[in-house]
Amino acid sequence: MRNSIPYGRQNITQEDIEIVIETLKSDYLTQGPRIAEFEKAFGQYCGSKYAVAVSNGTAALHLCALALNVREGDKVITTPITFAASANCVRYCGGEVVFVDIDPETYLLDIEKVRKLLEFSPKGTYKGIIPVDFAGRAVDLEKYRSLADEYNLWIIEDSCHAPGGFFTDSLGNKQVCGNGKFADLSIFSFHPVKHIASGEGGMITTDDKGLYEKLLQLRTHGIVKDDEKYQNSVEFAQGTEKSQFSDLNSQVYPGWYMEMQDLGYNYRITDFQAALGLSQLKRADEGLERRREIALKYEQAFREKEFIKGQSGIVKGHAYHLYVIEVEDRLGLYNFLREQKIFAQIHYIPCHLMPYYRERGWKEGDLPNSETYYRNCISLPMFPALTDDEQSFVIEKVNSFYDKK
Repeated sequence: MRNSIPYGRQNITQEDIEIVIETLKSDYLTQGPRIAEFEKAFGQYCGSKYAVAVSNGTAALHLCALALNVREGDKVITTPITFAASANCVRYCGGEVVFVDIDPETYLLDIEKVRKLLEFSPKGTYKGIIPVDFAGRAVDLEKYRSLADEYNLWIIEDSCHAPGGFFTDSLGNKQVCGNGKFADLSIFSFHPVKHIASGEGGMITTDDKGLYEKLLQLRTHGIVKDDEKYQNSVEFAQGTEKSQFSDLNSQVYPGWYMEMQDLGYNYRITDFQAALGLSQLKRADEGLERRREIALKYEQAFREKEFIKGQSGIVKGHAYHLYVIEVEDRLGLYNFLREQKIFAQIHYIPCHLMPYYRERGWKEGDLPNSETYYRNCISLPMFPALTDDEQSFVIEKVNSFYDKK
């Protein structure tokens, strides 16, 4: 009997298991050396100066919004075709989310619609933009950076779908997602269905030292442990002056001392999660190559099929977290595939039509491209461990559903 085929699935190797066991046997389960190793390796993978590992992608988004001082009433632009956290991070800080429609050819936030919104609004109306590398397709951040600079906006790149993805800049150079050159901050997720799995987990990358230091503080309750940054006096801390004769009292502040200087959160990742992420990162390019092979096979199978709507073709630099097609009778196909134990998924119900955002004034008809996309979209199985036989079975069943109609 054939096993069920999910839309996404982690791939855990013996090497992954061994590094986790090794970490579990070490002196540290959290706040240990594996976290720094993972941060350094991931920063190098993206080409960013700094990386901060956190408990999940949502925590990463929230910390970014906090570090950029999103406050009550601040307006931030994002796409409705994304997981809700891309928008919710603004609301966590009291800001207002302004959804802008997608480009139906790319499924990404439409930069021309964003430009028009900014042009017809007084300068200063908006504080920032959160573009999403949806499905693994990299946003052209060079263009967004130019637009953002014109209107004094910050950028958080939501790259949860796109580690290893890239776009080509105006000079023909490859710009990897999260490299720190264009976005103020970029975020990634290590949920099991993502390219790199650590159970749960996330990462923030940046080239901005000030934001990096702020993130480190906010990640751990807003606590500072640095003699040069303390605000309370040495006397209050019950420390000692430096001795000119001995290094026994070399610390001005006592070793136990720390300060909570801001309202932060416990958004730390554990050492064994970081160890798993570190091991998975070593196979990231291999997994990316396999995803692109799977995407190519799908594209060749469904090219010029009458039941396919929307985009087609292989996109350079696409990381293929998802392989999305738009089809006629999406509900019928979805139910038929489930009967065959093929568990396709829908990404996403437009955020602006979730009840929470409807209550904030959004309604059907506001963003027609996104709403049309939602009526037709379906994500087919896409993960490196998907076998050729399993993918052929998926293709066969999709075709057979429409052949019968």
